Amino acid sequence: MNKATKAKAARFGYDVVTIGAATRDVFVKSRHFDKIKSTAAPDGFEACLPMGAKIELDEIAFETGGGATNAATTFARFGFKTGCIARIGHDVGGKEIEDLLKREGIDKNLVQYDPKLSTGYSIILLAGAGHRAILTSRGAARKIAEKEIPWEKMKTHWIYVTSLGGNEKLLKDIFSFAKKHLVKIAWNPGGAELEMGMKKLLPYLMQSDVLIMNKEEAGLLSGLPSRHVDGLLKKIGALPRTALVITDGEHGAYLTARGAVWHAAVMPGKAINTTGAGDAFGSAFTSGLMREGDLDAALKMAALNSHGVVTHMGATAGILESYPSPQKRAQAKVKQLR
Repeated sequence: MNKATKAKAARFGYDVVTIGAATRDVFVKSRHFDKIKSTAAPDGFEACLPMGAKIELDEIAFETGGGATNAATTFARFGFKTGCIARIGHDVGGKEIEDLLKREGIDKNLVQYDPKLSTGYSIILLAGAGHRAILTSRGAARKIAEKEIPWEKMKTHWIYVTSLGGNEKLLKDIFSFAKKHLVKIAWNPGGAELEMGMKKLLPYLMQSDVLIMNKEEAGLLSGLPSRHVDGLLKKIGALPRTALVITDGEHGAYLTARGAVWHAAVMPGKAINTTGAGDAFGSAFTSGLMREGDLDAALKMAALNSHGVVTHMGATAGILESYPSPQKRAQAKVKQLR
């Protein structure tokens, strides 16, 4: 950060605060998971596990996850003063998340502790080229308490909002705070928020500076078939103040802003895990916008960061270690379509 940016950070406390889930994750990979093609499945496959059988695993990894901590890791590694609002339990999983925050230099003063519920937990089944299914229990993550957030003391330039488990009161409080204090918002809504429907979400969508979704989520929000990405861009693209980003798996990602559309191609390399790729993409894109205000540069950074995640086990292991240089960003292929 330059001197002016550092001075602003000192006055505001944080450059960015992430809000959402923090979980303990276990990644389980096996060549013996049977895959069946399915048009109803987001990845195009369904996994079949024979009950009563013992299935050999090729690899197992214990990591931390959740949208709030995944995104916060990117921001912190990229040099931003980062806070994280998430709720965990007084257990081993919570201790692992505390260790992650400390290790990455993320301020944990905004983290909440639930006296009864355990830390959220996910089991990620990996098969093939990164195809996965997630078994998840949100645990304490579904009980973020609005009253425990020090709204009037919290000072930040940006808020990065991830899945809130359908907590409409918290969503309203976040956007009210941002409006009152002129804070910018990047929003990666979860399925439970999207199920509220376009009409109810419209005020929040229009207040968002950056809106980030995958194409299935964009289809759920818009009511359009998710395969028609161009239609999704046209229907949703004018809603956020600055930019709409729609990720499309192995087909890359699309950005629309001010009537223009860009496409970022998937970078070469073997994908072994897609969990956390959306968090990596959205937080890196927002980082580029925060630091440089350049959409093209931000999109390249997002492509690089998500590529790191999909080529590593775990949601944070492949996140870039530092803000990428122009030479590094040149490896990403971005094209303006119109």
